[in-house]
Amino acid sequence: MAENQEAVKAGVGKKSFVGGLKENLYSFGIVLSLVLLCIILTILSPRFLTVDNLMNVASQASVNAIVSIGLFLAILTSGIDLSVGSILALSTMGMGILAVKLGLNPIFSLFMCLLFGTLLGYINGLMLTKLRLPHPFISTMGMKQMARGIALAITAAQPISGFHPSIDFLGSNRVGPVPVSLFLVAFLYIVMYLFLTRTATGRYIYAVGGNKEASRLSGINVNGILNLVFTISGFMAALAGIVLVGRVDSAYPLAGMDYESDAIAAVIIGGASFFGGIGKIGNTIVGVLIIAVLRNGLNLLNVNSALQTFTIGAVIIVAVFVDVLRQRVMKAR
Repeated sequence: MAENQEAVKAGVGKKSFVGGLKENLYSFGIVLSLVLLCIILTILSPRFLTVDNLMNVASQASVNAIVSIGLFLAILTSGIDLSVGSILALSTMGMGILAVKLGLNPIFSLFMCLLFGTLLGYINGLMLTKLRLPHPFISTMGMKQMARGIALAITAAQPISGFHPSIDFLGSNRVGPVPVSLFLVAFLYIVMYLFLTRTATGRYIYAVGGNKEASRLSGINVNGILNLVFTISGFMAALAGIVLVGRVDSAYPLAGMDYESDAIAAVIIGGASFFGGIGKIGNTIVGVLIIAVLRNGLNLLNVNSALQTFTIGAVIIVAVFVDVLRQRVMKAR
């Protein structure tokens, strides 16, 4: 059994020269796409390439960057998490009730926010592995509706504001012109990169996404891996919510609406496959930046919100279509 696990680990970590070259070319391609997008927006809007605007883009992208880590892991296991926006909202509303309404210690309230999100993510995993719902789409869609409903009910659909500065710190403070949230994002991506590439558990996540049955037969605890992935996704959603609350100094029950679509778009643009087992966390952050720059550029060009939503939807379809073509080419060999 141990030999089989080592074989899976070796198989996941080992790439052919051609495969590695193609991955590097893809990474170069999406970075080049980001650069070209920035050049086009610089030409179209003189306000784009200013320090204030770029730091604003970075601050706004931080929330999506953190949410995307959880989505990346879920997609890596050939799943999805549609509940991240609602978990973000419910966790931060809970924090608001504890910290503002009840006047409890802000650090304790912040800790409880992370605990709420982690617990909801764990429940997502249990619905998949214990109730054996057929796909994470079902379980996380159900959680999305339930969490949003609870968030609206417990607050009578009213926002909560007036948080302690220690809660606002991650979302509102800056080191010079650089938002503190940017340092948090950098730290999280480095930790996740090391986790996925330097630990057996990280390699097992790739293996489970590549082939669940083969992973199970080789002795990998597939249910344990899925529970872990959705638990991390819930934690990341709550952490992103804390950053969002700090940025706007308010928690509101409709926060995080449509965050799933931006995060999914970022992960797929970053090269992760909807079929699981393929993707780099480093490319996901490039996908996040492409979405953030695209939204910012559309705002600067006074494009209305309806067309922005259409554009993001079109980007998702194109990215998934590219992934489907890639899978067809791989199967044809």
